[in-house]
Amino acid sequence: MIQLTEHPEGTLLAVRARAGGRVNGVTGIRQGELMVSVTQVAERGKANQAIVGVLSKLLGCGKRQIELVRGATSGSKQFLLVGIDAKTAAERIRAAVDNA
Repeated sequence: MIQLTEHPEGTLLAVRARAGGRVNGVTGIRQGELMVSVTQVAERGKANQAIVGVLSKLLGCGKRQIELVRGATSGSKQFLLVGIDAKTAAERIRAAVDNA
């Protein structure tokens, strides 16, 4: 099950990132974290920006609604999904993972 935490501004989403991968997209869920792979290398925040792009497409929201709140230089990250409740996020993530 994916780790989603209610926040006053939306929902916190735990992500396990893999930079320099073969494709951009969600690769599954492991230990409560959404596994996200991006082709961009981890250099000066470029991979984090690519992850935001993947998440915005996945969740059907704007990139400005997704803020990195923890883990800028780590593989384990936490993103704030502004204005998106946990139930909606869980449904959209589940649908994407089931179709992957």
